[in-house]
Amino acid sequence: MMGPGGTLHINEAGMNMDNARPMTGRTVVVTGSSSGIGKATAERLAQLGATVVITGRDPARTHDAARQIRASTGTNVQALTADLSDQAQVRQLAANLLAALPQIDVLVNNAGGYWNTRHITADGLERTFAVNYLAPFLLTALLLDRIRHSSDGRVVNVSSNAQRLGRIDFDDLQGEHNYSGARAYNQSKLAIVLFTHELARRLTGTTVTANALHPGVVRTAFGAEDPGGTQRLLVPLARPFMRTPSSGAATSVLLASSPDLNSVTGQFFAGGRARRSSKRSYDDQDAQRLWAASETLVGLR
Repeated sequence: MMGPGGTLHINEAGMNMDNARPMTGRTVVVTGSSSGIGKATAERLAQLGATVVITGRDPARTHDAARQIRASTGTNVQALTADLSDQAQVRQLAANLLAALPQIDVLVNNAGGYWNTRHITADGLERTFAVNYLAPFLLTALLLDRIRHSSDGRVVNVSSNAQRLGRIDFDDLQGEHNYSGARAYNQSKLAIVLFTHELARRLTGTTVTANALHPGVVRTAFGAEDPGGTQRLLVPLARPFMRTPSSGAATSVLLASSPDLNSVTGQFFAGGRARRSSKRSYDDQDAQRLWAASETLVGLR
């Protein structure tokens, strides 16, 4: 339930152990989960017994999604709202989560989007890079100490096979000089995989793992806010052949819950299997350079 000032309170019933469901006793945060893949991920993890907190940008939609998941699973699913393009709201979201949750076992960085035209956030940053990459970078950093307390902590980053087309333009990360919606999206998804590899390296010797994934091409409202011409033309034709949100959530659920993966880290998954990501995603120098730039852009340095 929500307390004064938007503070979230998880009741103790959500923490009770139940060996019949493998995620019972574990607490999961899923961002961007008011609909689509994120909602399906949250619902399935709740069915597996987890205490789940979902986040979304729109208060009505997010709280309605939580009510629907509670009704369908009979479990303790709660909601917090935040616009992840705004770093102040990312920080407030982290503060609310830390105040409410004595444990965080799994963070699923699912939120993301596509914008065909260049949008500027409240922080003066390009929206695609801010939402798809900097928000999960910052939220993970702010929650990581709590996740470290878990005996099996996990960071699950939703990327895309678009990372194979991406490159990190360190001279124009914000697309100020040469913006393309597709290029910005591809860069952000490569950045997530580079971040995952570097995070896994930095977490060596701890109980926390970090993995990234491609959910598949899924039938959602992705990109509908500011679609490109190709999306307007092709998506309606392709929609009948796209995966359902539940199918798209399968790899996220696997990475969040499978006991077989409790020591697997720094991997890229697609179709439920670990696969090689793009050659650029294994560039350690780029990963470290991106990490340093990200710390500056989110005010952690």
